[in-house]
Amino acid sequence: MSSYTTLQLTLHGAVAHVALNRPDKANSLNEAMWQELQQAMEWCDAEPGVRAVVLSGNGKHFCAGIDLTMLMNMQKAIEEDCEARKRDKLRRIILGLQANVNSLELCRKPVIAAIHGACVGGALDIVLAADIRLAAENALFSVREVDVGMVADVGTLQRLGRVVGEGNAREMALTARDVKAAEAERMHLVNRVLPDADAVLTEALALAAAIAAKSPLAVQGTKEVLNYSRDHSVADGLQHVANWNAAMLMSEDIQLAVMAAVTGEKAQYRDRT
Repeated sequence: MSSYTTLQLTLHGAVAHVALNRPDKANSLNEAMWQELQQAMEWCDAEPGVRAVVLSGNGKHFCAGIDLTMLMNMQKAIEEDCEARKRDKLRRIILGLQANVNSLELCRKPVIAAIHGACVGGALDIVLAADIRLAAENALFSVREVDVGMVADVGTLQRLGRVVGEGNAREMALTARDVKAAEAERMHLVNRVLPDADAVLTEALALAAAIAAKSPLAVQGTKEVLNYSRDHSVADGLQHVANWNAAMLMSEDIQLAVMAAVTGEKAQYRDRT
């Protein structure tokens, strides 16, 4: 495992726990954290022994969004005499941040976000790219960008409507209002609400462990097909899963699962490389 300056990465068996670790800054996203998040997700994706990932935040909040210092420094980072080249630099910065967030979705292993306290702005972009979201009762969600005079550009406007419906997404994005955990659960932004941060993390780790115990071929294939089907027509999705199973169905994992069902013993699956 790499060493990180803004994250903590620990292993619990086949579950990787990635914790945002700038608690004195409410885990606000500075440049290093954006990049290290992608590095951690890519490590989890490539590491055969990791079968599921939990993402949480240390301290009082999951994440308070982008670090304002990073925003202030961005003008200096794109300085250029040529206006077109200046705009191209900014575009490439935005695309880089999008890639940082997309790393959760591109990770073959399911990612579970364990959220407490603030989850606003860029933090919401990140958790929307996770597979499952759990929240503490004190969790608070908000699309904050319109309140700082900008358009959200790192994934929320593309993913939120698919999760909570167009009406809810447009209201959140256009008003920047706070959504508390109970309402977030009602609109399906989170799967369920737990009493506090400890309970959320415990539940997330248990859920990840349950997923990790299953066939990695089946779990990772299911995530891939779900993502593909979300972005394509039903007909395209059916064609894709037919191709997938034509290639992957005849596996030792199926034999182990059948034997486990017959004997009542727990199947022990090999890691997927």
